[in-house]
Amino acid sequence: MTELDVHLDDADLARALRADVATGLAADLKWLPPKWFYDARGSELFEQITRLPEYYPTRTERAILVGRAADIARITDAKVLVELGSGSSEKTRLLLDALLGHGTLGAFVPLDVSVAALRDAVARLAVEYPDLAVHGIVGDLTRHLWAVPRVGGRLVAFLGGTIGNLVPAERAAFLSALRTVLDEGEWLLLGADLVKDPAVLVPAYDDAAGVTADFNRNVLRVVNRELGADFDVDAYEHVALWDPDHEWIEMRLRATRPMAVRIADLDLDVNFAAGEELRTEVSAKFRPAGLADELATAGFETRHWWTDPDARFGVTLARAT
Repeated sequence: MTELDVHLDDADLARALRADVATGLAADLKWLPPKWFYDARGSELFEQITRLPEYYPTRTERAILVGRAADIARITDAKVLVELGSGSSEKTRLLLDALLGHGTLGAFVPLDVSVAALRDAVARLAVEYPDLAVHGIVGDLTRHLWAVPRVGGRLVAFLGGTIGNLVPAERAAFLSALRTVLDEGEWLLLGADLVKDPAVLVPAYDDAAGVTADFNRNVLRVVNRELGADFDVDAYEHVALWDPDHEWIEMRLRATRPMAVRIADLDLDVNFAAGEELRTEVSAKFRPAGLADELATAGFETRHWWTDPDARFGVTLARAT
């Protein structure tokens, strides 16, 4: 049995894009949020990034899940697996197989902003797991957690290090909101990238093949197409840098010459000086104790912590208290 509940449509996304562009490009330090990378082209570019030799998070997290999925199933006895930002739900299959093998799982609830991606994922899962109830939710993980079915025995998976795209205040708000929709004793499985040598970190966001640079510039293509803008996409160079004070990677686009950009649908003119930068992503990196403190503040107790031999990436299993 499959269901698809839609809480975001094209009109919602259009309004959100207009608001973000109007606010972000009018700021003294210009910014755009990373969610606008992900049209069809951006999603394909990100899939390419996950296969690059420099980009360790995806394969490292997967290796941890391969080794620990059976433990996660045994510890949680989860009856419902919820995945936030599910995309194609590829890594989630490791958890589905383990939980089904454990004999407790009855339903899978993926939540994602993309109708098309979620519809495709739900259709594939229905074929692969014909006895599993799949209830897809098209929504924003910062706005639509309330739509997750309120049933007992849930395990929420938030993987890929996506938690790092939220700055500290946003993380605190998100984790608190997530705790309010969970009952005491339910579980959160959280993947987080760890603080490490910038010589390892920075190339993961600035690969030799230039795929990440193309991905970064894709946000300008989205604004051009959706809002009638005239960004000269190739006139912006990709920048990835490590901020040691905040312990995060920033991705930016740097204007290579002075430019005046017209955004017709907003009746907005935006000027860039040569060398001026537009921030497109923050990707925070974590220390285990700090992450456990953030979870505790939101009402979660860290029960298990797993990492790889090089301590590049961590997976936390926490219980709502």
